Amino acid sequence: MFGTALSQLRYGMAILLNREIRPQDLERIARDLVATLAEFGEPGADSSLLPGQAGQLDPEVRRTVTRRSLQATARAAARHTAYYHRVFADLAIDPGRLDTDTWSQVPITPKKALRGMPAAFVSAAVPPALMALTTGTSGTPTAVWFSRAELETTIALSTISAALTLGLRPRHTVAYAGCSRATLPLLTAEESATRVGASFVQFGTIDPALALDRLAAPLGLPGKAPQITHLSASASYLSALVEAAERGGWRAADFGLESIGVGGEVLSDPLRERAEAAFGAPVSTSYLMTETLPSGGTPCSQGHLHHTTEFGYLEVLDPQTWEPAGPGRVGMVVHTPFVPYRQCTLLLRYATGDLVRLPAGEAATCEWAHLPATSAVLGRWTGPLSAAVPTRSVLDLIEAEPDVPLPARYALTEEPDGKALLHVLVRSLPASRLRAGLEQRAADAGLPLAGIVLYDDRSLMPPTGALRADLHERNFESVRPAGARTGSGA
Repeated sequence: MFGTALSQLRYGMAILLNREIRPQDLERIARDLVATLAEFGEPGADSSLLPGQAGQLDPEVRRTVTRRSLQATARAAARHTAYYHRVFADLAIDPGRLDTDTWSQVPITPKKALRGMPAAFVSAAVPPALMALTTGTSGTPTAVWFSRAELETTIALSTISAALTLGLRPRHTVAYAGCSRATLPLLTAEESATRVGASFVQFGTIDPALALDRLAAPLGLPGKAPQITHLSASASYLSALVEAAERGGWRAADFGLESIGVGGEVLSDPLRERAEAAFGAPVSTSYLMTETLPSGGTPCSQGHLHHTTEFGYLEVLDPQTWEPAGPGRVGMVVHTPFVPYRQCTLLLRYATGDLVRLPAGEAATCEWAHLPATSAVLGRWTGPLSAAVPTRSVLDLIEAEPDVPLPARYALTEEPDGKALLHVLVRSLPASRLRAGLEQRAADAGLPLAGIVLYDDRSLMPPTGALRADLHERNFESVRPAGARTGSGA
């Protein structure tokens, strides 16, 4: 254990002094955690102090670390990236004088800038190793480069999280139902699961009926649970699985799932409830994005989304004025991932596009009250209408209705009075009772809607947003004609 203590000490000093992290130190910590769990079954009381576990620090120490991290990150970006070198030179900003009070001197980095010239954000001091692309559901895919050391650090942090947060153990089998082209999430999910000792199965976004068959199939593996125990999926693909399970007559007892993890899209409360009923497993969600990894957010027992301060600096700003959003107001997540966790693609005050609401009233009293808190992600900023009627509010309204097929398809159009007209795809028309119920629930929720229009033909609707469930991956099982013979050459 002396080696582990030394690795933890070196890691801690690297963070305090903003020096380069040795990935092997984090890998050693992760390996010894897995060994400890194998011997004792449960983590120790000091596990909250491990990297990425949101341990509580003295506020003064945290302020000092944050100031140093901001300065080190700004200094690296100004020196080594073409984009920020020009920004800092044009505005005569001294990175060494920045702190939380003066951080607003740094201009907001819009998503379109990173999408338009990703190489301008890549540090000249670090060899790039892997380009990760976002799915592009909200526009052109965004390219983010990672170094070899960043990948190893991310995998080690994911391994610690898999063991402590997800509770993965060697008896478990994880199914990943994300797009196979999402290289970075797939890499970290597979590596973290197998390093804990669990098994890993890559589904991809295949036909939901086939995915249900695979989830229900017996594994017959020595030392493993009889069926797949953990599922990772986007919210829209999970909704497609729920639709197929409910329509196909599946029961929760048909599956062996113990946990379902959702990310990448807004998870509504009705979808969570329907998924838990369909599969008999709790559904959890977290907030991570490729551009700001490993920074993210985790929901607490009281429903707040708590954002890590170890890996980056969070701001919640008004998306029109870029001033800090006030208590109870909707704002955009603006994030700065810290060096030394990030060293290849460097981003300062990156406008993520994700909308949240800041808490109003008394301070949080939950288990993570020492971390910054917001609401769960409400949706993406596309203009004032998206803040007035956010994605979460719409999904909470329509995904509770059995007559709305999943994944739910809807569109918002703006009326002359500034209110939104909600267009929803339903199973069949006429549906006057359904519309009356939706209108009443929308009024009860205070949604500023001018009305609701129902359709049973998607081609007649205004354009609906892209979903990750739309990234269909075809396989021979889904394209082979029914009854077709197969043989050794098939």
